[in-house]
Amino acid sequence: MAADPAGPGPARLAQIRHEVAAALEAFLARQHAVLAAISDELLPCLQAMRELLAGGKRLRPAFCYWGWRAANGTDCPAIYAAAASLELLQASALIHDDVMDASDTRRGRPAVHRQFSARLATVNPGRAEQFGSGAAVLIGDLLLSWTGEMYQASGLPADMLQRGRRALDAMQTEVAAGQYLDLLGQAGGSTSVAEAMQVIIFKTAKYTIERPLQLGALLAASSPATADAVTAACSRYGIPLGVAFQLRDDILGVFGDPAKTGKPTSGDISEGKRTVLMALARDRASASQARLLDLRLGDRALTPAGAAEVKAVLTDTGAVAECESLIAASVSEAVAALDAAPFPAEAKSALAALAVTATDREE
Repeated sequence: MAADPAGPGPARLAQIRHEVAAALEAFLARQHAVLAAISDELLPCLQAMRELLAGGKRLRPAFCYWGWRAANGTDCPAIYAAAASLELLQASALIHDDVMDASDTRRGRPAVHRQFSARLATVNPGRAEQFGSGAAVLIGDLLLSWTGEMYQASGLPADMLQRGRRALDAMQTEVAAGQYLDLLGQAGGSTSVAEAMQVIIFKTAKYTIERPLQLGALLAASSPATADAVTAACSRYGIPLGVAFQLRDDILGVFGDPAKTGKPTSGDISEGKRTVLMALARDRASASQARLLDLRLGDRALTPAGAAEVKAVLTDTGAVAECESLIAASVSEAVAALDAAPFPAEAKSALAALAVTATDREE
């Protein structure tokens, strides 16, 4: 079991989480006044944002902060505010993702589109689902817009913010591209291991680790040469660790404890997720096992017995064990990349600790 990620340690996650929460609360308080001046009808949208933003591991801000420190940036309130803007981007992506996957829950609560469907269910049940999806898309869009607004208002100098924009812009493009490829795989009904890995790299590895690290590094870099050296090292560490992070999610999406993951058991099965875990099982499956996977994946009426059958296939084919091996190898590659990275010792120590936090987890 992983150590408490909020506890003391070289990554200083407790402090980062505290500062990020404070920055988000200050920003949302300002936006409350903006929305209230338009209409009180918008305040439930803000409340849904607050509830979603109250949870989460804060890994993207943590990687952004340590990218800043890796390029010799010093502690200041502005870097926490800039890093916190990534939580708005993440909340936007989660809301949109839940609409596309027709997910019922997120972080132990009804997904945003389900919350807003329920608001209309007794008034106009025939339009409740459409209203909920439309409201969620707009809330996600607003959070996406606010990401840039919070970033620009972080208090960092304009020249720093301009340097960092290339990482922030790439992050937004790549996560949308990865999400589309994910949708395409689900719609097509079959995804190879290579195709599933491509989705991981763009939807997760770059978005969760590489780009947040590079954003912090670009903000702090004192020269173009420093920026090039540090961002390249961020990639060598960030991509394999991002792959390991998502592979852990793939396993938790099927075998995780709903009380810890905030998602229903076997949600990835009923939603038809074409993950690396599923692709590995499909490659290794017998004819009867392949038929069972084809039958159960994407089954919205999936029963516990049906889920248990899929889990047995994932285990019996060796797909789970292979995923665990890939996680271990990817984490080792990421940590080994720190040896030659041009980072201060404190940043190396923090990033080594974050590699464990990101992958040895139950949620």
